[in-house]
Amino acid sequence: MIKIERIKVFQHQKTKEVTAKDILGNSEYLAISYGGYRAISREIQPTLDELKEDMKLLSAMGVKVIRTYNVQLPLPHAANILKAISELKQEDSNFEMYVMLGAWIDCLNAWTDQMPNHDVESPNNAAEIDRAVALANNYPDIVKVLAVGNEAMVKWATSYFVQPKVILKWVNHLQELKRLKKLPKDLWITSSDDFASWGGGDSMYHCEDLNQLIKAVDYISVHSYPYHNTHYNPEFWGIPEEEHSLSEIEKIDNAMKRALEFSKNQYHATVNYMKRLGVHKPVHIGETGWASVSNDFYGQNGSKATDEYKQGLYYKLMREWTNSAGISCFYFEAFNEKWKDAHNPNGSENHFGLFKINGEAKYPLWDLVDKGIFKGLTRNGNPITKTYKGNREDLMPHVLVPPVKH
Repeated sequence: MIKIERIKVFQHQKTKEVTAKDILGNSEYLAISYGGYRAISREIQPTLDELKEDMKLLSAMGVKVIRTYNVQLPLPHAANILKAISELKQEDSNFEMYVMLGAWIDCLNAWTDQMPNHDVESPNNAAEIDRAVALANNYPDIVKVLAVGNEAMVKWATSYFVQPKVILKWVNHLQELKRLKKLPKDLWITSSDDFASWGGGDSMYHCEDLNQLIKAVDYISVHSYPYHNTHYNPEFWGIPEEEHSLSEIEKIDNAMKRALEFSKNQYHATVNYMKRLGVHKPVHIGETGWASVSNDFYGQNGSKATDEYKQGLYYKLMREWTNSAGISCFYFEAFNEKWKDAHNPNGSENHFGLFKINGEAKYPLWDLVDKGIFKGLTRNGNPITKTYKGNREDLMPHVLVPPVKH
């Protein structure tokens, strides 16, 4: 009798559906931003086998939640990811992977030769939302979050940004679909945007539509990039006078600790703005990351922020903080994607991945390679090896000390 009861309890635990509330803020469900593109153009889509290959790698490193960005036609990337995960679950009942599904939002005339109208939304948005709804309903066991827009409200996104009223409209629409039981009731709705767009920065973003949006979402997904601010807002980055006598590695390590504090401050500024409105709901990190290669503002001729050593430190510090604080961090990103700056192979946007396209694990993951967690797994048919052949002495000459603070 006791044995039967135990079996029943175990079966109940196995079949209990995991919800966004269970996943977000749970350090047992590491999160990451994912794009599986290998080629220089998104027209060349990853195959289902390639997507499965990636999911197995991410699962091996403890990632159980991935973030996607759009369901735009004619790109079947997100739909194929969901299909790949579904097939992996059928092949192995213990395989776990959930998705924060993104719907891309634009303004009128975005990405055209006409002047963008930031006060009017693109006519493409409605169909984008409809496709996201269909996928969420087709894969309710996998899609746990639906995000309306990616950095769609931040004003430096001059090619496409919209006003908060547009995001609010679609968030309210999705919440209404949940109320009408046309979407799963436990599906969480958010928008993923820069900390400033959520009220944590310049007061020019503060408006009633934003306040209503904060009240409408199930949680806030905030972006923070100290990496970019090593150029645009480098106050925290330069070496202060009291550190001039330190060793080079100590200067670098201290600069990275200040980078983490910079990100923490942006996060807490967002939380504080929300609380000033009398709102108390979860705030998680939808994006943050650090590039390993740059020939632009962040490289040798710029802020000197870019290399695998600093990327590794930032990844470690960010995971330690967010895991201990009960914050989900959709770290940007899993794999390099060279389509992002197709005309500049060494542009930083192509090099935020923790893995290179060929499957080499960068410095942040060297310890996982040593532990053998990727044994038997491949990317593009290649076994997972370490960059620089795992030789730290070969890596360190590429590691630059931040400039002296003036």
